[in-house]
Amino acid sequence: MLESLIQNVLNALQWGSYYSLIALGYCLVYGVLLLINFAHGDIFMVGAFIGLGVATFFLGNLGPEFGLSGPVVLALTIPLTMILTAAVGVTLERIAYRPLRRKGAHRLYVVITALMCGLVLENGNLAILGASRRSFPQLIPTQVYDFGLFSVTNVKIAVILAAILVFIFLQFVVTKTKMGMAMRAISWDKFAIPLMGIPVDSIIVFTFILGSGFAGLAGVLFAMSYPVLEPYMGAMVGWKAFIAAVVGGIGDIRGAFAGGFLLGFVEIMVVAVFPSTMRDLISFTILLVILTWKPTGLFGMAKTTKI
Repeated sequence: MLESLIQNVLNALQWGSYYSLIALGYCLVYGVLLLINFAHGDIFMVGAFIGLGVATFFLGNLGPEFGLSGPVVLALTIPLTMILTAAVGVTLERIAYRPLRRKGAHRLYVVITALMCGLVLENGNLAILGASRRSFPQLIPTQVYDFGLFSVTNVKIAVILAAILVFIFLQFVVTKTKMGMAMRAISWDKFAIPLMGIPVDSIIVFTFILGSGFAGLAGVLFAMSYPVLEPYMGAMVGWKAFIAAVVGGIGDIRGAFAGGFLLGFVEIMVVAVFPSTMRDLISFTILLVILTWKPTGLFGMAKTTKI
């Protein structure tokens, strides 16, 4: 009984890590623009496919010539995937969101545009690469560490540590740096900030770079654990990460981090007790109860607007 409980906790930590990494991207964009970037889950999907392409390129073209091993390819794949995925996020901001923002479009239209961008990414992937599922190469051998009561793999440890380190890094950036201060200032009063000489567009681009880059990291880590990729893999994961961010308190980095792990724990524990077909029903019911009890989320605070 104890062994099963500990194993489920480790599985929940791994699953919650993916939700947290994606939810942090939602949190960053919402915290600066008050925009729910519904295309973020599909950016996670794009990151997984970019990682597949980069890893395949190194293994197929440069690996035999330069003798690149799997760990070396992984060390090259992760930063390149983050950079290229960040470029996708910045492109979406430049093409889809910035023109609407400069024209003063209602926030609802921006949200609809975000949904459209997600559909474009999904169906663009489908049109270019086809509907067949892709297999992510095994870049590092899976090692199982047995501690008696439970066992854990090296990939699982890496995923959990990555989520924790990303959270610490973002918390530092937002609370301790000038760029983070500017991000918080824009979320507070976006009309007064340009009068103070702060380049709003640059801050927004930086926000999309962070959020999309870490979505790419989540895509690679997810592909290493569950190496079957398909164009719609980011839709449900993205929606669940958004719900996790709302439950934690959207706009708060601590809330996004905690909400992702909370959703991971709820899903894994539900599957451990009930049939897997009831996972989403029971999990979302529990989250609905939490929001009924605390509508602003676990770490969120009610905001008042002065007129």
